[in-house]
Order: sequence, then C-alpha cells, then structure tokens
Amino acid sequence: MSGYSLHIGLNRVDPAAYHGWDGALAGCVNDAEAMAALAAAQGFAAPRVLLDAAATSFAIIGEIARLARTARAGDLVLISYSGHGAQTPDVDGEEDDRQDETWVAFDRQIVDDELYRMWSRFAAGVRVVVCSDSCHSGTVTRDAFTREARTAIAGLAEAGADGLGTVVHGSAKAMPLDVQAEDNKRRAQLYSFVQELSGPQSRAVLEAGVVLLSGCQDSQLSYDGPGHGQFTGALLEVWDDGAFTGGYAQFHRRIMAIMPPDQVPNLFTLHADAAFLDQRPFTP
Repeated sequence: MSGYSLHIGLNRVDPAAYHGWDGALAGCVNDAEAMAALAAAQGFAAPRVLLDAAATSFAIIGEIARLARTARAGDLVLISYSGHGAQTPDVDGEEDDRQDETWVAFDRQIVDDELYRMWSRFAAGVRVVVCSDSCHSGTVTRDAFTREARTAIAGLAEAGADGLGTVVHGSAKAMPLDVQAEDNKRRAQLYSFVQELSGPQSRAVLEAGVVLLSGCQDSQLSYDGPGHGQFTGALLEVWDDGAFTGGYAQFHRRIMAIMPPDQVPNLFTLHADAAFLDQRPFTP
C-alpha cells in the first residue's frame, strides 16, 4: 500500500481575480509545508505542494485528477488545504442553506460540487483523507446522500476544554462578504456552469472512502495565525510528530479539546468503513 499527497497553501490570492482583494494571510504556506513534511515522515511518495500563485483552480483540480489516476485499492491519498473559504449560491438545490461551500484558489473559487466530482474519480478501496483549514469548511467535500445521510462522527464534545477558549484569534480565513458578493455576481455564469457540469451528487458513484477533517463547521470561521492556522496548529500538536496512536475519531476529539468554542472542527465520512476510521491517521 502506498501513500500519495497534495498540500495547498495560499497566503495570498490574485487581486486581479478578486476585484483588488489579495486575501493576505500569514500561516497558510507554513500549514501546507508542515503537512507535506508530516506526509514525507509517514512515507508518502514525493508529496506535492502548491503555494500561492501556483495554487490555481486548474492546478489544484489537475493534481487531484493525477492522484485519482495513480492511486490503487488500499492506497492512502492525503489532501490538505489551507486558505480562505467562501460560499456561492447553490443552483442544484442540494444545500439546506442554498449555499455551496468553496475553496478560494489563486484565480477563482473551487465549488464543493467540483470537489465531490473529483472524489468520485478515485477507485474502489482507495482511502482519501482531506484536511481543510478554511472557513465554512465543515462539509466542503460534499455528501452524495444529502445531509441527513451523512455519517456524523463522535458527536460534538464541548470545545475549549483545556481552557483555550480565551485564545486571541488571528485573521478569519473568510472572503469578505462584499468581495464574495461581487465575485459571485461577476462569475455567476461560471459557477452555475460548474455546478451543472458536476451534476447532482446522487448521480456520481463514490467508490473510494473519504474522511474529512475540517477546521470548523459550515457556519463558523477558521482563524489564521502567525505560524499556523489555528486548526492546523492544533492538528500538529495532537499529532506530536507521529506519537499519536489512536484512530480518526479519537484524533478529532483530541483536536477539538484544544480549540476555542467558536471554532469547532468537523469530522465526517463518505463511504468510509469502520476499519478505515480505526486506523492511525495518515498511515499508508
């Protein structure tokens, strides 16, 4: 069994693509590089890293497609994203809040419908782990079987149990609402086309198992920091250079315990069985 990984970090986006907004953040490049180092230490084959201007929508989707072509049953694929998150109007009626969650790539938003379509390209038996440190990221991988059918893991325990509720936040990793509104208006035809091209999730057959570890719930903000994003920093602390030995649910609970109460990490699965969830995280 082999491990393959992709790590995306955006401390900035193209102002020309987002109406003068550069999306300046501090810790996202560090997040991507730290996750790539984690993957390398775990024996993943040549982790790929896309930073800032290299993290275009075309490059991100192309790299995920490459991973889907490469991975075979039993392999583990790790994809980490650290950057801004946003929302765009849902045109296919699958979101309860009528908003699709997005990753804010260097040149445009990548809609969660697109990401789900990419997960459906992975072969049966492939394990996919997505770590998304961005705002509105709780369900950014998408659920093919509606929200009611989502497999919720380890119900939300009280966060901030270690007294970290008083943490001073860095910048929120969310696109400003005025920029988001303008971008959604300017690219309405593109985002609508992307959603229609991706098609209803019920038509896409998901054969791989997917586990999402995200920095917050869909309704919350994820926060940046000078060294790392708050979620990635907590993840790395719990991971403890590989000393962590539990499964994904325990890993999630440990991360949640050292996060402030207004940023509650999420964990849910798509087509992932108990054997996958019981494995030590990031283990090919």
